[in-house]
Parts: sequence; C-alpha cells; structure tokens
Amino acid sequence: MLERLPSSVGHALRNVRPGLDKILLHDPALAGAGSLLVHSRAFAYGGPLPLRYTADGDGLSPPVQWLAVPDATRSVAVVIEDADSPTPRPLVHGIVWNLPGEDGVLGEGVLNAMATTGSPDLGRNSYLQHGYLPPDPPPGHGPHHYAFQVFALDCVPERGEAPGRGKLLDLLRGHTLASGLLIGTYQRDRPS
Repeated sequence: MLERLPSSVGHALRNVRPGLDKILLHDPALAGAGSLLVHSRAFAYGGPLPLRYTADGDGLSPPVQWLAVPDATRSVAVVIEDADSPTPRPLVHGIVWNLPGEDGVLGEGVLNAMATTGSPDLGRNSYLQHGYLPPDPPPGHGPHHYAFQVFALDCVPERGEAPGRGKLLDLLRGHTLASGLLIGTYQRDRPS
C-alpha cells in the first residue's frame, strides 16, 4: 500500500516515530510482570523480517512461539506493533487474544487465516479491521522495529466486540502475569 509513496515523503517524516517506549509492553501499568521467552524460527531478535512476511512479499504473519508461561495463566494475547510508524502511537498490525493459557505458537500465516475465517479471537488493527497488516513502511523512512508482544493473563476475557489497542490495554492492566517481546525489523529504501 505504501510502496508507491515517494521516498522523499518517507525521508521528510524520518524523525516522526513513537519509539519502542510507546509499545503496549512498556505501559507503566504493566510494570512488574514476569518474563516470557518469545522467539521465531523465521528471524532472530532484532534481525530483519524475511520478505515473505512483508507487504513486498506474501504478506504472511510470521511464526512466533512463547515459552515459560506461568502456571496461573488462563489465556494469552499477542499484539504486533510498528514502533516506528509516522504516527503518534505505534501502529497496530495485529491482535489475537483468548489463546490457551500455556506455552504456544502462532504458525506461519495463522493471522491471515483467522482474518479469512472471521475468527472472534482476532482483534482490530490500526485500520480498524479485524485482520493482519504485514509490515509496509514508507520508502525512505528508515528501519522500522516490529514488536511481537505476548501477554500471559490471569483471566479469560469475555467474548464480545474484538478489542482494539485501547480495549486490550484496559484488559491487560491488572491481569498481566508475564510478558515477552520479540523485535523484527524491516526497511524499504525505495519503491519495489
């Protein structure tokens, strides 16, 4: 979607980014939670996302696994945010909630499949869609850090309207037992 944006626009907005300190995991209300181990077989922490997981490739959601979920966990939520989007807050690429309260994995393309089937466990992204947005940074904007955040909760949220960022943050406050983070990067220097 943004690949046709002139790189001069991306370059002009290069210093407009919320930063990693604005992602959900760093909200002060979530301080003190334990730690989860989060990793992917597709990319290393801080490493580049393979093209197939971006808007320039197949746009598939990458595989993500989490370990060391506390025994008292009743459900797990996963949030993917772009900490470098030229917006006031990180851009939400995907939310999935009501996952089983145990060590787990989201396989390759799972969020895409959930969007296709209309799964009620898929939250709203920043475009207010119940779907997954693959990384699609503006050309010339520099590297973007995509935060794959996993939260272990002491409750099973009531079904209802799928949450966006604000509603999910309200749910996480007071219910997060542990959290973990995996960062992947992607950069588009010029239109593809």
